[in-house]
Order: sequence, then C-alpha cells, then structure tokens
Amino acid sequence: MNINVYTETTPNPATMKFIVNKLLINGSVDFATRESAEKSAFAKELYKFSFVNGVFFASNFVTVTKTEGSEWNDIEAILKEFVKGAVESELKVQEIEQTGEVDFEGTETEIKIQQILNDYVRPAVEQDGGAISYRSFDAGVVTVELRGSCSGCPSSTVTLKAGIENLLKRMVPEVTEVVSEAL
Repeated sequence: MNINVYTETTPNPATMKFIVNKLLINGSVDFATRESAEKSAFAKELYKFSFVNGVFFASNFVTVTKTEGSEWNDIEAILKEFVKGAVESELKVQEIEQTGEVDFEGTETEIKIQQILNDYVRPAVEQDGGAISYRSFDAGVVTVELRGSCSGCPSSTVTLKAGIENLLKRMVPEVTEVVSEAL
C-alpha cells in the first residue's frame, strides 16, 4: 500500500495534524510527555525530535505539538516524511491495541450523555486533531477531558461552552453545565 500523508492545521497553533490513508489505531491515545511514550515505538521515535512536545493518535492521524520557538515552516516536511516512513514500516502506536468497542456505563442519563459525546462531539473534535472523553456527571455538571489539539487550545473553552454545553443542555435537560478536567 502506498502511504500518503497530508497535514492540516488545527485551532491550536502549537499543534498540527498528520493524516494518513491507513487506520493507525482504534480509538485514541495521548502521549503528552516523553515518559508516557515508552509504551509506543511510534511516539518514542517522534519524541527523539527536539521540537516535539506532544503526540496524540486517533484513527488515521497523529497530532504533533511543537515546542515553543520552533516554526511549522521549518519542521512540517521533516515530520511528514517521518510519519510516512513510520507508517510504511508499521511502527506500533502502542503495544496492546485497543478495541474499537465503546461501552457506556452509568445511569440512563449518563449513558445518554456518553452516546451524544461519542456520536456528535467526538467526530468534530477529532476533525480538529483532538479527543474528548467523558469523566462524570454529578448534580447537573458533566465533566469531560480534552486531549490532543484541544489540550491547551485557545478556542477549546469556546468549543466547550458554546458547542458541547449547548448541545448537551438541549438534548439532555438534566445537564446544567459542562466543565473540562485539567490534565
């Protein structure tokens, strides 16, 4: 299979999406630090570049966070070539592949919230190079975790309040607020 890699900017200026024409992982996995990348040959190799400050994988893309002071113009082609080679040589994203199965747990309301996040919010967030995970629902407040491009993105607060919170309030009347759990 001929591997093609193309890049997309994200709302977070410190991150860029490197999209390939092959499934890399079912689900998503975040390697926010060099230490966390030990279980991923792919992420560990990316972290060998001094300008890489974060690595996040979901379906057919890897989102790379650059260090402050490095410019995409200088590093984009290098990373694109590396990602192409890594995918062609079948470098593992993680040792134990996750299954794509999604099991929702909790009360009827919690399951409904998780289903909405999975069906409506997750695809949009992945489009921007990030991921969202449901954490809890307590006294009307939904807590989520934002990863990848969304982590530290200037527009993630707007996305959270204007987008996700409004959607959930409309579809699940028990929801009064959506907050993001800090990493």
